[in-house]
Amino acid sequence: MADQHDHLHAMRHSSAHILATAIQHLWPEAKFGVGPVVEHGFYYDIDLGETKLSEDDFARLEAEMKSIIDADQPFERLEEPIDEAITWAQDAHQPYKEELLNDLKRAGTTVANDLSADELGSIATGDAAVESVSFYRNGDFTDLCRGPHLESTGKVGAFKLMRVSGAYWRGSEKNAQMQRVYGVAFTTPKELRQHLDMLEEAKKRDHRKLGQELDLFVFSDMVGSGLPIFTPRGTVLRDELARFSNELRERYDFQKVWSPHITKKELYEASGHWAKFGDELFLVKSQETSDELVMKPMNCPHHTRIYAAQARSYRDLPLRYLETATIYRDEKTGELGGLNRVRAVTQDDSHVFCRQDQIETEINSLLACANELYGTVGMKLRVRLSYRDDTDAYLGDPALWVSAQEQLKSAVVANGLDYFEETGEAAFYGPKIDFMASDALGREHQVATVQLDFVQPERFELQYTAEDGSLQQPVMVHCALLGSVERFLSVYIEHTAGKFPVWVAPEQVRFITVNQEDNTVEFAEKLRQQAKVLGLRVLVDNSNESVGKKIRAAEVAKVPYTVVLGEKEMSGGEVIPRIRKDLEVQPETASRTIDEFLQTVAHEAKSRVSKTSL
Repeated sequence: MADQHDHLHAMRHSSAHILATAIQHLWPEAKFGVGPVVEHGFYYDIDLGETKLSEDDFARLEAEMKSIIDADQPFERLEEPIDEAITWAQDAHQPYKEELLNDLKRAGTTVANDLSADELGSIATGDAAVESVSFYRNGDFTDLCRGPHLESTGKVGAFKLMRVSGAYWRGSEKNAQMQRVYGVAFTTPKELRQHLDMLEEAKKRDHRKLGQELDLFVFSDMVGSGLPIFTPRGTVLRDELARFSNELRERYDFQKVWSPHITKKELYEASGHWAKFGDELFLVKSQETSDELVMKPMNCPHHTRIYAAQARSYRDLPLRYLETATIYRDEKTGELGGLNRVRAVTQDDSHVFCRQDQIETEINSLLACANELYGTVGMKLRVRLSYRDDTDAYLGDPALWVSAQEQLKSAVVANGLDYFEETGEAAFYGPKIDFMASDALGREHQVATVQLDFVQPERFELQYTAEDGSLQQPVMVHCALLGSVERFLSVYIEHTAGKFPVWVAPEQVRFITVNQEDNTVEFAEKLRQQAKVLGLRVLVDNSNESVGKKIRAAEVAKVPYTVVLGEKEMSGGEVIPRIRKDLEVQPETASRTIDEFLQTVAHEAKSRVSKTSL
């Protein structure tokens, strides 16, 4: 498996060089930035001056790339002293490469043509100057690069250029804006076709498109970017998902709490969040006091204030607090998009204050909650164990970090979870268990998280009286099952393609009248009230349209059950519900008494099943 991954990485890296070679052939004046491998493919950042690329140029670019592949040019690795490399960049009129090389000359680190934006931002962080660097050459194109590559251009598989966008050099708005050309690459044409088919399906499932079509949420320029407003139908989704998340934790004695949306700045100075994320916070000015206030960016420091409000004994622990609340972060405008990245983030947040000997039990409970939630919504989970790296970006005693990381791994292994480990992904105050959920298209998303925190209890001087009378520091366990409700909804809407199961569907049943006669409308309204008593969400369509158009409207709205009401249903007291195809267990539905039908749907909603029992 590792060999296959390495081959795919080298192939996509080689494809980036082939793209750059083709660009140089077609636009000899091109200035090159970096061209890394990304998920499913590659990109290359280029500066073409006043020339602007568009997808109209892709056919010509792809043709040139194919000619380079057909030429089967070898990839040759070269190594040059740093000063000669700088001279090369100057002679080749490649100022961006020259900048990277000068940074390398000043500070010791390894450069690659496929450095990430973060690595580029910290390229000049080392202890000793670099003496030499590597290049790769294919045909008449040479590039600063550490590799690896395939043996030759002819070994590259199937590729396709996808889009072009703007990108600031080294990720900074202060630098020049370049053009970023993206492509995808796979070993075989079949794999490429499958990926392109998946992308087409993803367009149909785009949560922004479905959010508008299904009337779930809106954005308004008068409200502001990154601040979604949820309609009645969208609010049902939010509430039902958050209710399920809360119910799962309430089984384990989590108690609901509430904290205000604005807070004095000093709370986050004490927690350490201000030093790390101060530029991401919304500042609030009081007209009455001189207090420096901020919009709440997270809930955990507030929950420490509840804990600290009274003396605690070892007998009181664990204390479990739960708060589903909206927090606010001043995200960059260019990074906002649909519900994926917003400025008003609702978290189904919870915090446990416990003794060290209680950590394993608490983590096991939260893992059980996450497994049940994602099993119910039909998403396969695996776990990322997120550890600290060797930088100074983290707070707390390194020895405590080692202990915490070992305990998290032990819990994951004991629960038999599929996991992988990743260094550098921890929160600044502790290691994490990050749940990665796969959607219906096979895409993976980070969702739930469980985090250990030894830092905030220490910074806030939290204590409890141990059995021997000594004062001890509790451990804090953070958990959000959905994570960000908004971001989870963006994933879930696309996972289901808007075909929500009965329990979470904004509209569970639609009654359609065959006419607008008073007795028919009254009968439909009577059934709506009956359903409402059972807790069902029902709409009556008695509009002056044909029955066929009404049924089609219900299908477009992806309503789970549609029932046509006419003289036969009124006189016989039985209905034959139309069931949304994805809910069906069998293709034909028998007639049911109205009471039986409504009771069954109510049971399905309460049981949170994904298929009908009709």
